[in-house]
Amino acid sequence: MATYHLKINGKIRPVNVDPSTPMLWVLRDHLDLPGTKYGCGIAQCGACKVHVDGVAVPSCQLPVSAVGKQAITTIEGLSARGDHPVQKAWIEHDVAQCGYCQAGQIMTAAALLKQNPKPTDEDIDAAMSGNICRCGTYLLIKEAIKSAAKETAGSSTRK
Repeated sequence: MATYHLKINGKIRPVNVDPSTPMLWVLRDHLDLPGTKYGCGIAQCGACKVHVDGVAVPSCQLPVSAVGKQAITTIEGLSARGDHPVQKAWIEHDVAQCGYCQAGQIMTAAALLKQNPKPTDEDIDAAMSGNICRCGTYLLIKEAIKSAAKETAGSSTRK
């Protein structure tokens, strides 16, 4: 066991765990942040994605010992009121069916738009390819990302 002081959603959170513990389980079991979902455990489905210094990463394969001083953002920390442009677009386009993959989908889309505020269809397909939706809402996901991109672009021109 080792003690880590992790920067999670803007706050330093101490946790005493085995160094090989995946961040997914640190978040869910030790820090009571259940929004990040367990899907496959082998980094193939995308349900467990979080941001590590702004990059969407599967947390099921990220050992806590590899985090260091990097900032982790979970779905709970994406926005204080659930009003991130991607979250709003998800609701507007009624994307969620069962909803299980949505946290990972949203985190991946938010990272994409932060890196590329005007993604093409190909950019969206490439970024989202590591996220599986068992309900098949891929077209709605793409439309929501496009809407969020427009809102983000519109808000940056209003500043």
